[in-house]
Amino acid sequence: MHALPIVFRKRRVALATFGLFMGLAAASAAQAGGTIKIDDTRWISIGAGLRTSFNSVEDGAASGNDRSKDFELDSIRLYVNGQAHKNIKFTFNTERQGDSTVRVLDGIARFEFSDLVNVWAGRFLPPSDRSNLSGPYYLATWDFPFVQNYPAIFAGRDDGAALWGQTGGGKFKYQVGAFEGRTGGSNRSDSLLYAARATVNFWDPEPGYYNDSTYYGAKEVLAVGLVLMSQSNGAGTAAKPGDFTGWNLDVLMEKKLGADVLSLEGAYYKYDLDGVPDASLVQGDGFFGQVSYLFGGKVGMGKLQPQVRYQKLDVDGAASHKRYDIGLNYIIDGHNARVSVIYANDDRGGLTKDSNIIRVGMQLQI
Repeated sequence: MHALPIVFRKRRVALATFGLFMGLAAASAAQAGGTIKIDDTRWISIGAGLRTSFNSVEDGAASGNDRSKDFELDSIRLYVNGQAHKNIKFTFNTERQGDSTVRVLDGIARFEFSDLVNVWAGRFLPPSDRSNLSGPYYLATWDFPFVQNYPAIFAGRDDGAALWGQTGGGKFKYQVGAFEGRTGGSNRSDSLLYAARATVNFWDPEPGYYNDSTYYGAKEVLAVGLVLMSQSNGAGTAAKPGDFTGWNLDVLMEKKLGADVLSLEGAYYKYDLDGVPDASLVQGDGFFGQVSYLFGGKVGMGKLQPQVRYQKLDVDGAASHKRYDIGLNYIIDGHNARVSVIYANDDRGGLTKDSNIIRVGMQLQI
């Protein structure tokens, strides 16, 4: 589920590398890395992202009483961004799904007229919580929070259109849009899902549609975001439909303490399904809170960032799902190169035995 900011970092890449990426683009595509200038107005950028991990879960082996030990390719993405006109840009990103399938992650026509008025259409992240607008590659921790339960087609995305803008270079941002949401099933009236987000930055601005969940000290952030989503007949079944309503409040504070960086992040979520049962959505509420501390001194080629996160999801009529994570990130080049080690304890309220998880993950982007 996740969020993938559009990066326009101008780095030189060899034409041979460009040719390789374009050859892969028949089945994939990209986000940002090297930029190829066509003329004074038009350009295209190519990039890639990779997340891979080793995972060990208590009693997770086939025997039922041994730890599982699995290497996983969590994500492999190719990113393409371009500009066809000074006010018209596009994004085409892909994501692996299984070993034999590559899916369209993002496909966006972006009409960007000014800071205050921009229109996006296609497939992308609806106005939603900070975690979703950061996505797995720009979170402060490895795992996406399970307390986030907004509907999506794939990886937090949906097909639709949004109007968005900002003032003060990103001190205040608004995002409103209409999306497909649930199609078929309970939604026989073909109602659209409507989503809106407002973000206020009291310290440094966060320009653009997306955001990060940590800036590793590049910004000092005190941001509050409020989200509302709703869809008539967006929950339940054809025989017993109900309206979906969800909202959340999220907060990020990131402060430099000399060479070190303290990060505090939290979010509260509330979901309502009009009292009808639904196999893919939940009715209830949840929250998470996270503390991270980046030490400014280098250890080898990177910096150490210990962190702790706690999550709790209360689903109506079911046991609470609780989890705490204790992690250590080794930050080599911000979100472009980092290694994460996580210990997690997962408690599903007595329905199953508590389990502990050990994960070692590596993330790379160009």
